[in-house]
Amino acid sequence: MAISGRIRSGLPLFQRILRPESSLPRIWAADRSFGNPNFVRSEGSRSFASQAKASPAKVKVPLTLFGGSGNYASALFIAATKANVLDKVEAEILDVVAASKKSPLFSQFIKDLSVPKETRVKAIFELFSEAGFSDVTKNFLAVLADNGRLKNVERIAQRFVELTMAHKGEVKVRVTTVIPLPEAEEKELKQTLKAILEGAKNVTIEQKIDPSILGGLVVEFGQKVFDMSIKTRAMQMEKFLREPLSG
Repeated sequence: MAISGRIRSGLPLFQRILRPESSLPRIWAADRSFGNPNFVRSEGSRSFASQAKASPAKVKVPLTLFGGSGNYASALFIAATKANVLDKVEAEILDVVAASKKSPLFSQFIKDLSVPKETRVKAIFELFSEAGFSDVTKNFLAVLADNGRLKNVERIAQRFVELTMAHKGEVKVRVTTVIPLPEAEEKELKQTLKAILEGAKNVTIEQKIDPSILGGLVVEFGQKVFDMSIKTRAMQMEKFLREPLSG
């Protein structure tokens, strides 16, 4: 059953949890740290990324991600890898994003910071326990709830997928053209990109049609953009022609 369906079936429980008079279950009275099934609010929950990286068990993060979302995604990757549930966690975190787009109640909840922190954490833990989520994902979402970062879950999920794809040697490339690439040209482009991108075992091309580029193509992957469009070339030429001739 899809998580959006589970959330719909669990809405009565969810609404009951969000009532002001709700109290935290006893499980939250125990020690809690990221990746621990007995996860409970603690002073260190805000710095779980550094705690995860400092763990004796070494896990190599395939990409260096910056910013808050990158730190959270990296910590989740480390915890999921150590627990050997990387694929499951990836599916779960993407299900959460999908549910936030399908359920107005859940979407409002993750964005509403006026809900008391303890109530947010309890709601998240109980809801995703009902949905059968792994401890790693439940605890991670609880950390986001505790730190007021649930509203950033979609961006964090995107960064997390970047890590899982890099770990598997998969590279997703967006190619913008005026018309769809013929199958033969797409295949040739994939082979070229695999040769260029070190460690790439599989290249997935996402095609985007944009007549405004006039011709050529724009290739985007990760933080890199190779703009080989006629529009850009024309702009560069125009700029060159406008420059005064040197004496």
